Amino acid sequence: MSFFRNQFANVVEWEEFREDMIFYKWKNREIKKGSKLIIRPGQDAIFLNNGSIEGAFQEDGEYDIESQIVPFLSTLKGFKFGFNSGMRVEVLFVNTKEFTVKWGTKNAINIPATGLPGGMPIRANGTFQFKVNDYISLIDKIAGIKNQYLVEDVKIRIISVLDQLLMKWIVTEGKDMFNLQANAFEIAKGIREDLDSQMAESGLTITGFQIMSFSYPKEVQDMINKNASHGMVGNIDKYQQISMIDSMSSGKNSGGGTASDMAGMMMGMNMANQMMDKMNKQNQNQQQNQQPASEPASEPAPQSQEKKQRPNFCPNCGTKTGEGNFCSNCGHKLV
Repeated sequence: MSFFRNQFANVVEWEEFREDMIFYKWKNREIKKGSKLIIRPGQDAIFLNNGSIEGAFQEDGEYDIESQIVPFLSTLKGFKFGFNSGMRVEVLFVNTKEFTVKWGTKNAINIPATGLPGGMPIRANGTFQFKVNDYISLIDKIAGIKNQYLVEDVKIRIISVLDQLLMKWIVTEGKDMFNLQANAFEIAKGIREDLDSQMAESGLTITGFQIMSFSYPKEVQDMINKNASHGMVGNIDKYQQISMIDSMSSGKNSGGGTASDMAGMMMGMNMANQMMDKMNKQNQNQQQNQQPASEPASEPAPQSQEKKQRPNFCPNCGTKTGEGNFCSNCGHKLV
């Protein structure tokens, strides 16, 4: 029968479009006379014959299939002979946008670590991006047997190999097991390259992979936070002082009676005195460092001669001397 005889026009388009759908197959239907092809923004339309690509159309718009599409499909026999053979065709619509997917480890990954026989249990989360880049591989591996393909299908495939890749690249690039975030970029870069290599055979490319955060067991995280606090205050003494002051100010160390209150007050006074002593010593050191070099000390003034003692008897006449400087009998100078 004639392919166009007594048939109504139909529309070839992506029916029931979804944002999370990677491709949709308009499957094995007759294309009627006057049919239209509608390609929306972000879509490509690929005409298939027995699983082979006959033509790909990437410009969005509305096309008349008989006058605008058929001339480009010269290798498809049904089209070549004016639809007289009654050929049915498939049209594969592909979503060309870049998809962004959130990921997270379902279970902790035990990363080899020194001193931990079972390894360090670590979780991680982030995002990755992918898009279709090879229609031939996509059709050969996936679209040939599926009528549609969802982002969730890709996510499941990625998650299935992600634990092994995380372990591989954390061991390779994780310089500090307790601060993996510092090397997150290098770890993510290695994972993206491995994933891209694996997904290429399906016509997909991994355009980006990010690690938002790593998480540790509570005991390990508490230790990391405590070490960070020690580092912030500089040394253990200051850390203990600050911790004690915080606990007293919050009432956690206030106790249940006068004795504990007095103990807390004395502890606070002692601590304040210690801190004041340290501050005074620091100020003195600063003042000494700021003072200019002192001039050499001048030589001590010569000692004055000792005062001459008054004799008890006048050396001239032998008269007993009094308080005066001259003898009362002969007037001789005594001093």
